[in-house]
This record gives sequence, C-alpha cells and structure tokens, in this order.
Amino acid sequence: QVQLVESGGGSVQPGGSLRFSCAASVTFVSFHFMGWYRQAPGKERELVATITRGGSTNYADSVKSRFTIYRPNANNAVYLQMNSLKPEDTAVYYCNVQGTYWGKGTLVTVSS
Repeated sequence: QVQLVESGGGSVQPGGSLRFSCAASVTFVSFHFMGWYRQAPGKERELVATITRGGSTNYADSVKSRFTIYRPNANNAVYLQMNSLKPEDTAVYYCNVQGTYWGKGTLVTVSS
C-alpha cells in the first residue's frame, strides 16, 4: 500500500505564496506520474498540475504562470510552489500518484 505524506498549505492573503510537498512511502519504484488536484467547496475535484518522471508538466489554465510543480531527481516526492494566490485558489489540495493513490488533502485558504 502506497502512503502519501503531504505538508504545507495554510492561510495566506491574496498575492501571497505557499508551497506543498508530497512524499510517497515507497522507494523501490519510481512512479511515472505525480500531481496535485484540488476541490473547492461545492465543486468537483479538479486537476491543478501534473509531472511525469521525465519532467513533463501539465497545468490547469487557471494556475499557469502562477504555480510550479517540480520533482527533484525524478524521485517519489513532488512539490507545488504557488505564487500570486487568489481567493479562488481556496480549496483542499490533494497529492496524487499514478492516478490511483491519494493524499489526505490539505486546506489552502486565500483571504484578506
């Protein structure tokens, strides 16, 4: 069973920055696909950003140029740097691996 340990998140004012990290509990395999999703109150879960083992990235249009996903050395840890945060970024953010394993989620609140 793969466990994902997330850290980061919290409350920030509009325009602020936060960083998430997520580490998978296994080291004997390098997962191809890792990413972040989010779910705002009353909305469906949506993709935020993904990254492959080779470093290819994909972002939701709403976060392009503000968020950066990275994965040092293609290991099983993934980070999400979020800049220029907006109130509409308020959501619970989830780490995902291989489209199968999910973190417990961490709340981000962007409010003045």
